[in-house]
Amino acid sequence: MRVFPAVDILKGECVQLVQGKRDSATVFGDPLDCARRWLDLGARCLHVVNLDGAFGDSSSNAQKIREIVQETGIEVQLGGGIRSYEDASAWLETGVERIILGTLATRDPPVLKRLSDEFGSSRIMAGVDARGGEITIEGWQKSGGDYLVWAERFEDMGAGALLFTNVDVEGLQSGIDPEPVARLLRHTRLPVTVAGGITTVEDIRVLRQLGSSGVVLGSALYSGRLHLREAMEAAE
Repeated sequence: MRVFPAVDILKGECVQLVQGKRDSATVFGDPLDCARRWLDLGARCLHVVNLDGAFGDSSSNAQKIREIVQETGIEVQLGGGIRSYEDASAWLETGVERIILGTLATRDPPVLKRLSDEFGSSRIMAGVDARGGEITIEGWQKSGGDYLVWAERFEDMGAGALLFTNVDVEGLQSGIDPEPVARLLRHTRLPVTVAGGITTVEDIRVLRQLGSSGVVLGSALYSGRLHLREAMEAAE
């Protein structure tokens, strides 16, 4: 199981939010410095989110993201604010290994097939952000139906992987809820990376046993409650 340290960017700074609320941001400094910190501790891949993009400003933080991709040379999966085919293809052409499509995938599911056909399905990940069993879009501001139904549709449309974020526990550092993860894994043949609530090495072991292909580590990693090397050992 792969471990993706998160580098979430808001107004040019690396931050962590609680429940996706902008006013809850804790700032951790320059995004590239944070990325290098995780690389120095052994990270082999990064999960980068353009939070300003998720909230509607897709052009924000583009230079910061390019710096991470170019300066680290590590595998980067990118989400947040990718609202068109043109946005998606531009990021893939600039060196991002994998893009995560959430709102765009629900508004225009065929775009998944178009991008998968052009760039390869392994580079196209659909975001399944769920609150109370409903998929959430537009920076988690709106609900859009049963998350399992959407996951199946994303698979049918050509996505190569899914990112499942349990919004109910995201950022709270209170542990995972394994049940919605288990339900999703029973409903798809795609590899599923899990985010939201991962706080301890035991959380990681549970997700590995369920069959998750990866985990995204955010708040617990930045607060020091979870250490990257221990997390990577648990994932193996």
